[in-house]
Amino acid sequence: MPVFLLSDAISFPSVHLAEPDGLLAIGGDLNAERLLLAYREGIFPWYSEGSPILWWSPDPRLVLHPDEIHISRSLRKELRRRRFKVTADRAFHSVIRQCAAVRLETGDSTWLNREMILAYGRLFDCGLAHSIEVWQQSRLIGGLYGLALGRCFFGESMFSRENNASKAALVVLCRYLEGRGFGLIDCQVASDHLMRLGAREIPRSCFLSEIKKLLTFPDASGRWTVLEDLLEIEGISS
Repeated sequence: MPVFLLSDAISFPSVHLAEPDGLLAIGGDLNAERLLLAYREGIFPWYSEGSPILWWSPDPRLVLHPDEIHISRSLRKELRRRRFKVTADRAFHSVIRQCAAVRLETGDSTWLNREMILAYGRLFDCGLAHSIEVWQQSRLIGGLYGLALGRCFFGESMFSRENNASKAALVVLCRYLEGRGFGLIDCQVASDHLMRLGAREIPRSCFLSEIKKLLTFPDASGRWTVLEDLLEIEGISS
């Protein structure tokens, strides 16, 4: 199938026209209107520095239902040690920069170039992108970020500088979302790390069906500032 070249119009071809590897379209921009439309249609941007913007809709799709998070005995024991402090939306820009930095420090490439960082920063300013931060005292040691639309959280990236820090962020995110009626976390593509935590692959058609229902709920824009319900989750302090 052909890979579509996007025009200035804010639209995408049907995801069912994507290549076998999930590549659907090239070009366009990362303005908020286009990004939000992409996520609502099961599409996300992912490309390297120097490349044109690439838009993807893989089949199958990796998802995590918040009530299916798997917390191993060792992880639960670690969380109960109360080494971590967890917050939300207090250091979004630091989290996204760290997600990029950790990959570069280990010799990997990153799709989180300046253009992407600025784009998601604008969505954070709109109250639609969110971060979970994990701290040891005043040091940011882990976290994740993504978009909350309707009752679906579209996960983008996570990082960890200490053992179990990103896992702690994901546990808190799942408990937070579950308490607010969110039904799904989009994890995009297969990851052994996430699958050990309860994520699983489902056909793209099932993914689209699920998000269609979850996106009928209004977007609850604004900062995640009320965190009292996170205080005693698995022994994590907030």
